[in-house]
Amino acid sequence: MSEVALGSSGINIGELAIKYVCLLFSLCVHEASHAIVADRCGDPSARLMGRATLNPLAHIDPIGTVIMPLMMMISGIQLLFGWAKPVPFNPRNLRNIRWDPALIAAAGPLSNLLMAVMFTIVLRIVVIASGAAPDSEVLPALFAIGMLMVLINIALALFNLIPIPPLDGGHILYPFLPPSGQQVLERIGPFGILIAILLAGRVLAVPFFFLRDLLLQFVFWGQV
Repeated sequence: MSEVALGSSGINIGELAIKYVCLLFSLCVHEASHAIVADRCGDPSARLMGRATLNPLAHIDPIGTVIMPLMMMISGIQLLFGWAKPVPFNPRNLRNIRWDPALIAAAGPLSNLLMAVMFTIVLRIVVIASGAAPDSEVLPALFAIGMLMVLINIALALFNLIPIPPLDGGHILYPFLPPSGQQVLERIGPFGILIAILLAGRVLAVPFFFLRDLLLQFVFWGQV
């Protein structure tokens, strides 16, 4: 993502705030998607707990939503990601106890991928419009925010698809494994976040830049 470099301290508070708001909104969409799909699958627990909402107060995790993302932004790390409080569900209420948990888990990363595509379309419109209104001061700002949303949502989707619990990728993988494989995932679970953070930089870089370049090709298609 774009580097933050402002003032004598090297930190631009305004850009940092915009980045954080974009991340927070994307995390809220991610968690609300889990809650909505869980409700559709037969368990209203998350909805009744107020998790099917875009209100960040319902989803904030002190470390994953506040401390770690802010540290990443201040240090200028390109792969900006985070997490929120897990969305609870009661497996006994689900219509399909084997596959519905995987479907609920997939809803989060899928929502981020859909948002990345949606904002890519917005960027495409901005690029086309900029040709008709080259002196507009609004279009560059819209482009910058749209770009942030694309990059943040790609990173969130990929991070959550790492096949290690408690990340969504681990829950998506779980029903496809034999009992022995499921037991391995359960043992990894308590250390999953730490392992994922240590692996993220190496594991996510290639697919992140591939998806970024692919979407940007669409944004600037026919403009060069």
